[in-house]
Amino acid sequence: MPIFSTYDGTELAYHLMGEGEPLICLPGGPMRAARYFGDLGGLSRVRQLVLLDLRGTGDSAAPQDPSTYRIDRLVEDVEALRAHLGLEQADVLGHSASGELAALYAAKYPQRLRSLTLVTPGTGILGLPATDQDRRDAAELRADEPWYAEARTALDEIQAGRATPGTWAGIRPFMYGRWDAAAQAHAAESPAQRNAEAGSLYYPEGGLDTVAAVAALRELTAPVLVLAGEYDGGPTPDRAAELAALFPHAEFAVQRGAAHFPWMDGPGAFFRTVAAFLDPGVRSVQAGGIRLAYRTWGDPSAPPVVLAHGRGGNSLDWTGIAERLAARHRVYALDFRGHGLSDWPGRYSFEFFRDDLHAFLEARNLSGATVIGHSMGGAAALLLAERHPALIGALVVEDAPTLLPLDPPRPPAERPAEELDFDWEVVPSIDAQLNAPDPAARECLGDITAPTLVVGGNRSHIDQEQLAWTARQIPDGRFASVDAGHLVHADNPEAFLDALKSFGVG
Repeated sequence: MPIFSTYDGTELAYHLMGEGEPLICLPGGPMRAARYFGDLGGLSRVRQLVLLDLRGTGDSAAPQDPSTYRIDRLVEDVEALRAHLGLEQADVLGHSASGELAALYAAKYPQRLRSLTLVTPGTGILGLPATDQDRRDAAELRADEPWYAEARTALDEIQAGRATPGTWAGIRPFMYGRWDAAAQAHAAESPAQRNAEAGSLYYPEGGLDTVAAVAALRELTAPVLVLAGEYDGGPTPDRAAELAALFPHAEFAVQRGAAHFPWMDGPGAFFRTVAAFLDPGVRSVQAGGIRLAYRTWGDPSAPPVVLAHGRGGNSLDWTGIAERLAARHRVYALDFRGHGLSDWPGRYSFEFFRDDLHAFLEARNLSGATVIGHSMGGAAALLLAERHPALIGALVVEDAPTLLPLDPPRPPAERPAEELDFDWEVVPSIDAQLNAPDPAARECLGDITAPTLVVGGNRSHIDQEQLAWTARQIPDGRFASVDAGHLVHADNPEAFLDALKSFGVG
């Protein structure tokens, strides 16, 4: 357990977990020991978590001067930790009450901040206090829960000014998306992990220049993620959105089914949202209510090409091809819903993937772009080109299923035992459509107006004659066969790029 001396000589402890670039994690409470973070939903797989025990909590020493428990004084501990770690700039994550601490750090030391992640953050000292009505509205969302009546009574007692240790314990179910055994154990650890005296001094009655802090945050150049929980009452998603609006470069996300501890409520969803934000090579857009992650290559002013991966893949599948195309194009590769670092909503179909592609093109103002889709992504691109012929400038369909009923049909698939980087529910959903596809997908091929290249792999399981037939149904369609399996662009990238070049792409 590493220890360092902060500005006033107090010895502070921090805990390291995982590998990669350091991420300074500031715990809430206020003044709760950092071990309640766990591994932050698996975030330690991609970043080294630096879990700080704030002064007087966990393994850190208590200061001689209790006034240093004030949130504005704690800012100097964060800066001392950054300097101790030898970081020119730091990625900082703040949860709950420490969301405000992290924001004050950003306001005072903007040049030392590389990115700011605010997880269900406090908002009060930034002029956006959570109200009693906020908490009542959030509580109403849980009215069907078996514990609701007792927890609501406890909330009403607190709001009436009759708070007791028992009533504070009684509202704990509202803090979690699922009040299961894991949540109950996590909540039960809170009293022993929290320094109540220090917490009472965290928010001073006066002396904070919040107007200046907010003004500084409005000028912050670092990227910011504000992550809210759907069921959280402090902050509610609406309040968190107001906070995000303070920052000029903010991304706002709401984790469905989560409350105040989103990494407990949905580790995978939390990981994907935060990991996508922290990865400098990944960006995200909200498209049709779904957060879609994507990667880019090439000059932003160059003609755009959008790459759509196949089932079970993600944007990284295109890296080699994207790097080659980037010599003359601005290349975008998205993760469809249920794949990679995008949201995994649990419901999937070719039509949903079509809508993802449509929403992505509109969100990034890419009307008229060349779209290259492999397999499932190719089928989605075909459906989009049928429905919105003017949206796609040119279309390349790589070894996509022809949406003729499979004979024999695919039997139910068994989920592999290992961890997957896509949502398994994609497989049975798409298999069902492949077994009994909507005939309109074939009947409307003649509606496609974009020049279209259908690329097949002559060693693929996809029927190449059917692919050639598909190309003939498209008014400006053509077919090219490549010596490859189903993953044409990976099996034979040079031949795939040659086919693109002959089509005018590359």
